[in-house]
Order: sequence, then C-alpha cells, then structure tokens
Amino acid sequence: MSAVEGSPETTASSADKAGQGIGARLARKEDDRFLRGRGQYVADIRLPGLQDVAFVRSPLAHARIKAIHVPDRYRDVVFTAAELTSVKPIRAVSGLPGFKISEQPVLATAKVRHVGELVAMCVAPTRAEAEDIAASVTLDLEPLPAVYDMQKAREAGSALVHEHWGDNVFLESIYEVDITEAFDAPIKVSHEISTARQCMSPLEGRGVVATFDHRLD
Repeated sequence: MSAVEGSPETTASSADKAGQGIGARLARKEDDRFLRGRGQYVADIRLPGLQDVAFVRSPLAHARIKAIHVPDRYRDVVFTAAELTSVKPIRAVSGLPGFKISEQPVLATAKVRHVGELVAMCVAPTRAEAEDIAASVTLDLEPLPAVYDMQKAREAGSALVHEHWGDNVFLESIYEVDITEAFDAPIKVSHEISTARQCMSPLEGRGVVATFDHRLD
C-alpha cells in the first residue's frame, strides 16, 4: 500500500531526510554523561553549611490541628507555622469577577485541607536524618468531614474548605448572551457537563540551590 501525501509515513520520511521537524531523529548531546553516571542533579550539590529538609504531612484530608508533638531533643530543628510568622502565605488572586480569594500557608495553620499538606519541617545535615526526625513528630488531629464530591460540596450543610467563603464555590461565571433565536430551533438538546478531578503532575521538575555571598553582598 502506497503512502498518501501528508500521511504520517510521508511526514516522518521527509523529516528524517531533512534532519529537522516533527519525527526527525535528532542526535542528543547530553546523554553520554547520564549513561556514564557523570550527570549532576540538585541533590548532588553540597555547599558548606547546606542542610536538608523533610516535611511532616497530614494523613487526613480535613482536620483541625490540636497539637504538634515534637521530641525535646529536636525542638531546635523542627519548625511549625508558629515559628514562621514572618513568612507570608501563598495567596490565590484573580481579576475574574466573583473570584474568592484563598490563602495557602507554607505550613498548615489551625487546620489541614488535604492529605499530604505540610504541617512541620525538619532540618538536618542529611536527608536521612531529616526523615528520621520527621518520623518522630506526632500530630494530634481532630478529624472533620471531608469534601470529596464536587456536587455534594455545593449542598447546604456541606463541610467548608474555607469557612470565610460561606460555601465551596470559589468562582461562578455568568455570561449574558442573547440566545433567543436558539429556542426557536426545531430540535433542542440540554446537557450538563462535569469535568473530572484535576491533578497536575508535570514531569519537568524544577530545582535550585541558592547561597548568599556575604563578600559580594
């Protein structure tokens, strides 16, 4: 069977000949160091005084934080929201009309709102030591009803993720469009569309190691 002009077979073949474009087999220059174990990653960079951090995370989707118990020997290397008073929360803001603003503290304050939310950070010279310290910290949490269904989250009496909102709708957009003529159509179809849960998992990781140069200020 011969390939039709513009088909994937033709496109790939042309790209290979041209050495560029979609489907072209480009020679990679960076693979050699990775294949020979000579690649360098952020975790490989060790600067004087560099410390590692491991986080204590919430095992519950929704709960009030009653207490965070830290062993006495680790009091100087475990930090909670109480010690980070000068660190401002991440603030979600949009210019869209009706958008409800929320704040995400660096470490949870008062309550946790999802499984895995950061509650405390443990600092140590190595990652292994930091994880051991994190494992020694215990959380006293008061479970709250979890919001896991988008439709049920809109019902009266549903648990609120952010109490000051008054409900769980962070944005409702209303478009005023004249669709009078549409109602005169011989066939009318009504359909409700619901999107699936979203979980962003980008593979393009980003990392950085920063150090302050006191000589250069």
